[in-house]
Amino acid sequence: MSLILANGTLVTSLDPPRVVRADILIEGDRIATVGPVPTGGAERRDCTGCLVIPGNVCAHTHVYSALARGMPYALDAPRNFVEILQRIWWRLDRALDEETVRASALVGGMEALLSGTTTLIDHHASPNAIDGSLDVIAEAFGQLGIRSVLAYEVTDRDGPERATSGIEENRRFLARVGTGAVPLARGMVGAHASFTLSDETLAACVEVARDAAAGIHIHVAEDAADERHAVSRHGLRVVPRLARAGALTDRALLAHGVHLDGAEADAIRAAGATVAHNPRSNMNNAVGRAPLGLLGERVALGTDGIGADMFEESRAGFFRLHEDGAGVGPDWPLARLAEGARLAGRLFAEPSLGRIEPGAPADLAVLDYAAPTPVSADSLGGHWVFGLSARAVRDVVVAGRVVVADRRLALVDGDRLAADARGQAERLWRHLAGIGIHPFEPEGVTTR
Repeated sequence: MSLILANGTLVTSLDPPRVVRADILIEGDRIATVGPVPTGGAERRDCTGCLVIPGNVCAHTHVYSALARGMPYALDAPRNFVEILQRIWWRLDRALDEETVRASALVGGMEALLSGTTTLIDHHASPNAIDGSLDVIAEAFGQLGIRSVLAYEVTDRDGPERATSGIEENRRFLARVGTGAVPLARGMVGAHASFTLSDETLAACVEVARDAAAGIHIHVAEDAADERHAVSRHGLRVVPRLARAGALTDRALLAHGVHLDGAEADAIRAAGATVAHNPRSNMNNAVGRAPLGLLGERVALGTDGIGADMFEESRAGFFRLHEDGAGVGPDWPLARLAEGARLAGRLFAEPSLGRIEPGAPADLAVLDYAAPTPVSADSLGGHWVFGLSARAVRDVVVAGRVVVADRRLALVDGDRLAADARGQAERLWRHLAGIGIHPFEPEGVTTR
C-alpha cells in the first residue's frame, strides 16, 4: 500500500527540533521519501495548513485503569500513597476479568490514537485473570492498529500462586512476540515495586528477562514508602537492591523515581536504564517531585494510566518544572518525548522510530493546526507548550496504516466501542463494590 501526505509542514525530528515543508511518501510500513513526490497510484491526503509530527510514545501507563474514570468510591479517603493502592488500585485490579481487560484496552487504545499517541508501553495487572491477559490486550490493540510494549505486573501482594502466574504470563508472552506473531507488540517483564516483591520473586523476574533478552519494567521509589521498606527489610535502598538482583540494566524501565537519592541516580545513569517520568500522576498522588536534574537524558514521559494524551502530559511536566525554577525551556518536552520514541525504537529494534526520514517506521500524526505565528525549529517548543493540543489531531498513521482519519478511528467503530465500554464499566463497578480494602501491608512501612 502507498500513501502520500502532501503539502504539510513536517517535524522530522523533535530532538533536535527540525521543521521542513515537504511531502511524505509511505510505502508499506515505511517512510519511502521526504520531499517532492510524483503523483501516481498512491492514496493522497492533503495536509495543507497541517503540522505532521512523529507519533507520540507513552513510556509508562496502566491501560486497565481506563474504566476507572468517575468510578464510585464509598470508603474513607486514603491518607497516604499505600492507602491509595490498598483502597483504589489494588481493589480495581482484583475486579478485572477478561472482558473488562479487553474493554479497557480498546477504550484506552482508542483515546491514545485520537490524541496522536502511536505507542503505549503498558504495565498490566489483573490478579484474578492473569493467564492470557497480555494476549487479550495485544489483540485489542491490534484491532485498533496501535503499537505497544506489554508486561504483566508481578507482585507478592496477592500470594505466591499469583506471583508465579504473573511470572509465567510474562515468559509466555515474551516467547510469543519473539516469534513475530504480533508484529505491533513487544514485551518486557513487569514487576510492581520493591516493597511488594520478595527476593525470590524479583530473582525469578530477572531470570525471565535475562532468558528473553528483555528488560524489567518496574515502579521505583514512587513514594518514600518504597525506600523505607527496602532499607528496613533488605538493608539497601531500592536501586541498589535492584542492582544486586541483576534488574538494573540498560534495558530496564524505571517508573517514577520520585524519591531517588543522588547515588541511586548515578547508578541508574551508569547502567543506562530509562526513567519514565509521570508528572500528572505524581501531582495527583502527592508523592513529590522527581529529581530530574540528576537523572540525565534517559528520561521519557508516561501518564501512569491518566489517559495517553502526551501533549497534556508534556505540558504539565514543563509547567511544574518551570514553577520549580529548573531553568528548562520549551524544548524540554520535545526532548523527553523524543527519548520515549528512542526507548520504543530500542524495544522494536527500530532506531529511527520517532523521526520522519526515509526508512523510518511510518508512525505519524497529522495536526490540523492553524499556527498564528511561524513554525520553525526555533519556535516549535513554544508552539508545543503554548499552542498544540490533542484537539488538533486529524489523522494518525501507524506502521504505514491510517488508523485515524478525519478525527475518527479508521479500523473500528469508535462510537460502538465507547458504548460497549460503558456497559463493561458498569459491570466492573458493581463487582468492585463487593471488594474490600486490600490486606497487604509492606513490612517496615506504617500505613495506619
